[in-house]
Amino acid sequence: MNDRPDNAAEGVSRRERLREQLIHDAKTVAREHIEAQGVDGLTLAGVARRLGVSPPALYRYFNGRQGLVRAVYDDLTAELVRTIEQAAQRQDSDDIAAQIHAATRAVLTWTMANSAGFSLLMGAHYPAIAEAEEGIPTVISQSLGNLFGEFFVRFADSGQLKYPEDDEIPPALVPQLQLYRDSVKPGVPLGVAYMMIYCWRQIYGNLCMAIYKHLSFAFDDPEPLYENMIVDLLAHLGVEPSPNLR
Repeated sequence: MNDRPDNAAEGVSRRERLREQLIHDAKTVAREHIEAQGVDGLTLAGVARRLGVSPPALYRYFNGRQGLVRAVYDDLTAELVRTIEQAAQRQDSDDIAAQIHAATRAVLTWTMANSAGFSLLMGAHYPAIAEAEEGIPTVISQSLGNLFGEFFVRFADSGQLKYPEDDEIPPALVPQLQLYRDSVKPGVPLGVAYMMIYCWRQIYGNLCMAIYKHLSFAFDDPEPLYENMIVDLLAHLGVEPSPNLR
């Protein structure tokens, strides 16, 4: 019996495994560089040298340095989203307050464990990356907005969420809110989008304080202030913290 088809399939499978391993290793090296030195100085040639391959061998998979940075960016985004989802899934499925609380707490947990990743996703290194890569500006907003948007939609549908009517929103803010809403969670009431960005601006401010150690002479432990913020946000949304938070 002719075994060439099996050998050919095995060869294809082996090439695919090698390809996947090379892509994985390249992203790992790039992330190590970013975590140690930031995105400046990262080159495809430098990563290729670390891996013992030629730059063209990587170029075909990443289409240059920016493609490699984007691949790391997407991986970090997926990792953050997965961390948040897992925290929410540990709560009772009908306890939206607990899910929002746990999900918000998980953002800080991930950020403190991945300071360089935070800087790349939405911190000091973000502007240069966003300017160089057309799709980047909406990646993290859409990923987090869609995830948290699901909580807010369920919250609104349950009648528990307090949010402003359209005519209660400052007129100058309406066009920006519409762009934000249409990008991250199309179809939700504008007031719900307002509450989402209201919460995020508080969360983001606390994350920046923690990661860049602003006021660390007093707030050296970011968790109490962050936890206090979550309780305040839940009250602003119209609910008390869940007694069943896990």
